[in-house]
Amino acid sequence: MSGFALSPSAISDMEEIWGYVAADNPDAADALEADIFAGCQLLAEQPEMGLKRPQWTKRPLRFWVVRKNYLLVYHPQSDPLQIVRILHAARDVPSLL
Repeated sequence: MSGFALSPSAISDMEEIWGYVAADNPDAADALEADIFAGCQLLAEQPEMGLKRPQWTKRPLRFWVVRKNYLLVYHPQSDPLQIVRILHAARDVPSLL
């Protein structure tokens, strides 16, 4: 793999997450963003690590959890690794995919 790329939806997701957290604590938002991007890089190096969730989508996507609450939704066969969405786990994930 040669790195990762965020889809337009994932970019929007990250901006929304950062803005929500930064409203209370910009430093925490920066730290969360760094952890999310570290997760993306890890997956780019080992794309089969994530779990399949056939109950959520028929698409060939995998899911990886960052900080117990954020899901990285990605296409493991893409090069560079395509991060499709970045979602809080409490959201209705199937409807967002």
